[in-house]
Amino acid sequence: MEPTVWPGVWRDGRELYTRNAEPAVKVYGETLRTVDGVEYRHWDPWRSKLAAFLLQGAPGEVARPPRAALYLGGAHGTTVSHLSDLWPGTPTYVVEKSPTSFAALLALARRRENLLPILADAQLPERYRADVGEVDLLYQDVAQRDQARIFLENAEACLATHGRGLLMLKVRSVTQRRPAEAVARESRGTLVAAGFTLDAELPLAPFAREHLGLALHR
Repeated sequence: MEPTVWPGVWRDGRELYTRNAEPAVKVYGETLRTVDGVEYRHWDPWRSKLAAFLLQGAPGEVARPPRAALYLGGAHGTTVSHLSDLWPGTPTYVVEKSPTSFAALLALARRRENLLPILADAQLPERYRADVGEVDLLYQDVAQRDQARIFLENAEACLATHGRGLLMLKVRSVTQRRPAEAVARESRGTLVAAGFTLDAELPLAPFAREHLGLALHR
């Protein structure tokens, strides 16, 4: 097991791992490995777009622990659980609007005190802004048409002046008709026009087709 350029992320060949915050407990059926008395959880890039983003060459800054984070689109908690491993001291507010997914997320948060789930729609940040306060990392993974707008509205509500962003852009959720590059170009332009600088833009294929990982900062 070797350390990577991403703080707290380890690898064995092409496989990524995080140190398990809950020894002997799996979150989504992942493989557990113990090396020199330390237990690691396999971070599956086919299940987590952030793991795919790292494997595609995301900059090391992506995994730097923030003071506080807002995660939009937590689903059942697959990626969130690995961020919990990486950032044990970081309060991470996790927004999910599906009651079914939220139940699994809530169960995970009961075991991991740094996860703070919120049952809400990411399109309405005014409903949870007071609970979240200011964060210095905004992560978004939602299947909506206007993903750039949702990101910017949440940034306006909760992201610190010099905060960072990670956006997993689902091109086909934006439109089924236009070329993927045109959609990416338009989303990129919207974010840059709002004052964000693009640090990295990487396709997530083959792990997630027609998805892009974007790393940004203000």
